[in-house]
Amino acid sequence: MDSAEGGSDGNSQTEQTQEPLIGGLPDDIALSCLARVPRDYHTVLKCVSRRWRGLVHSEEWHVYRRKHNLDETWIYALCRDKFERVCCYVLDPNSSRRSWKQMRGLPSRSLRRKGIGFEVLGKKLYLMGGCRWSEDATDEAYCYDASIYAWTEANPLSTARCYFACEVLNQKIYAIGGLGLNSNVPHSWDTYDPGTNNWKSYSDPNIVPEIEDSFVLDGRIYIRCGRSAVTSHVYAVVYEPSSGTWQHADADMASGWQGPAVVLDGTLYVLDESSGTRLIMWKKDIREWVPLGRLSPLLTRPPCKLVAVGKSIYVIGKGRSTVVVDVNNAGNMGGMMVSSSIPKLTSNDEILNCKCLSI
Repeated sequence: MDSAEGGSDGNSQTEQTQEPLIGGLPDDIALSCLARVPRDYHTVLKCVSRRWRGLVHSEEWHVYRRKHNLDETWIYALCRDKFERVCCYVLDPNSSRRSWKQMRGLPSRSLRRKGIGFEVLGKKLYLMGGCRWSEDATDEAYCYDASIYAWTEANPLSTARCYFACEVLNQKIYAIGGLGLNSNVPHSWDTYDPGTNNWKSYSDPNIVPEIEDSFVLDGRIYIRCGRSAVTSHVYAVVYEPSSGTWQHADADMASGWQGPAVVLDGTLYVLDESSGTRLIMWKKDIREWVPLGRLSPLLTRPPCKLVAVGKSIYVIGKGRSTVVVDVNNAGNMGGMMVSSSIPKLTSNDEILNCKCLSI
């Protein structure tokens, strides 16, 4: 009897694992149907069955949605609140409410650190490095998987560093410059390859200290520090992956890079915050900066960060005040750019960094 019952249980378990995603449909058709469910409802999908939960967590799901242009982009803002603690908020640009929601469960060891690296690779968000007044720079790294809403400890950086630039190029994370435990750190960078789950360290004397901004354009990484106290020129360098070296960026391009930058459809945009907020664009064909227009001072709260979603640039300022500019339909009325906005919040949180993650 026991033997027969054991065999029956085994058969039922086998049948359960072979149940289709949706009764009466082949799994490939079921995947096509489920993948069209908006990202905001993926949590609901995971409650239906163990198989559905495994599917939503899988790389197959992520790849299918991206391949068929079904993936949706959410914006993640790393902030510092009035208590000097790190916090993170997420915004779904497609939501009718369009409101920022706080993420819970950030790694406790990172909450008081400054100069933290913040980057997205695939469906994962990374927090790296950082320091405190009573704590030297660290090599610690943490990873947030957006498909399962969970943080885990990640492989540490090759080099302990803080106040550094982070970018993704050729499916690798670059942690560039900053400060660390020795004098070589400002002129070095680490790269993370998710395929091997390893970091590698490199150095180049041309990397600038005190990095203020960075972006990727035409397969190259650009970084800059502030204006030179002697010449008042913007100092920027560019990484050429074919040679693995850093070189001085063209002076005409660097001259207009005096605020937060973002690349949209291969075009570089910069928010000039020197007098109000003015959006300018780098025209590669004529090698000139072209003004697009000013943003209303009633809507923006500098200092701001920029991210691009679809054909729009999101200008995110103090307290997560958010202005949206559609660059293809950026009308200009009396010198002011036409834009939409998310209502101002009472918060005065400082915006440290903003990244986009698509699933």
